[in-house]
Amino acid sequence: MIALASEEARLYLQQVPDRPVRHQADRERLLSVLGGSLATSGAAPEQIVRQLADTAHWGNVACNSPRYFGFVIGGAYPVSLAADWLVSTWDQNAGIYAISPMVSVIEEVAAGWLLDLFGLPNDAGVGFVTGCQMANFTCLAAARHGVLRRIGVDVETEGLAGSPRIHVVTSAESHVTIDIALRYLGFGTRHVHRVAADAQGRMQPDALAAMLETLSGPIIVCAQAGNVNTGSFDPLAEIAALTNAKGAWLHVDGAFGLWAQANPELRHLSRGIELADSWSTDAHKWLNVPYDCGVAIVRHANDHRAAMMSTAAYLVQTAGKERDPTDWGPEFSRRARSVPVYATLASLGRSGVAALIERSCARARQFAGVLAESPGVDILNDVVLNQVLVRFDQDDARTRAVIAAVQQEGTCWLGGTVWHGLAAMRISVSNWATSEADVARSAEAILRCHRMLSASQSG
Repeated sequence: MIALASEEARLYLQQVPDRPVRHQADRERLLSVLGGSLATSGAAPEQIVRQLADTAHWGNVACNSPRYFGFVIGGAYPVSLAADWLVSTWDQNAGIYAISPMVSVIEEVAAGWLLDLFGLPNDAGVGFVTGCQMANFTCLAAARHGVLRRIGVDVETEGLAGSPRIHVVTSAESHVTIDIALRYLGFGTRHVHRVAADAQGRMQPDALAAMLETLSGPIIVCAQAGNVNTGSFDPLAEIAALTNAKGAWLHVDGAFGLWAQANPELRHLSRGIELADSWSTDAHKWLNVPYDCGVAIVRHANDHRAAMMSTAAYLVQTAGKERDPTDWGPEFSRRARSVPVYATLASLGRSGVAALIERSCARARQFAGVLAESPGVDILNDVVLNQVLVRFDQDDARTRAVIAAVQQEGTCWLGGTVWHGLAAMRISVSNWATSEADVARSAEAILRCHRMLSASQSG
């Protein structure tokens, strides 16, 4: 059984570089193969594995393809995939040290490596969570605890009902996961203070300063490293100076942009990021480990742990130096997400991670350069990282039609967005395996679809 799954996995991986990136079936076809009533008697395990493997070839979008640019999704380095297979084989509940000492130590080491790579305080709290949604949740839970602790309120005991109001300030361009985290944490979104952003999606420090002047009491400011559309960075040094002067907590959503810290040539983009109080990022984006893996980092480890930890008489929790991973994230039961992170970092080293980041950025610049040379194609953003916004014929309908045509054609897959009221194609380059040839082939497919649509309309 295990050998069969391994062979099927190898076949899938072998076909990914050349297969159409799009899925090749609709819901009805997938239901006809996978659905139906639950049988009274089960089928042979080998039959089920083969059915799943066969269906994946035409039912999956090849998100790990080197020509998948739809969302900020990495591939999976072979070493990270192999480590993840081991994680499933070991089947460890990585919540507490007593259950899995090895995984606890791996998490401790991987956390230290990440802090060093990002240039963040080596005594910060680190939690491995499902993704940046829960990383933002974890960091903002620590922020909620921290800003209230400073004025003598224990929110973990008293809750928000009797606590002073916390003012939450975000950019007008903050990611939706910030709002969702605020909902989960009981803040709601109606009273969030939104700060204007510039043409590239960067929070404007003057507007933030004016906003902070109107606020008193506990304050949490949410900034961004890597706008999901443009890749731009908020001016973090200026924002940090303003928030520190106000005694506010500064959180930075760095879902993919925090990884710029790992490349000396790009570190200027995130200048001042080390001055924040908390940071969130994803490893399943730019580190290219398998889903799911996000990372929550909090400068004030005591606030982090106090916001997350729970105790129970039946748990065997450590009172020593050993790490109980559940103290640093919202889950009791969880898989050993840190193991693929550890394996990938150990395999790449500092220089390998830096090269990975630069490679993706170079491929984004290549996309922008090739596409911009074609008549009727406009690049809407400054390509500072791995994101490219493209518009066709200065027309919403044409832009959306090109996106749909490219998705159907299958050479590559990318998505659309709305930027400052304009429809745009959004290209995200995050896969370790994306080559110059992949970009050239994908750009030609995009331009071919554009030419085809232009010709059909003119004809």
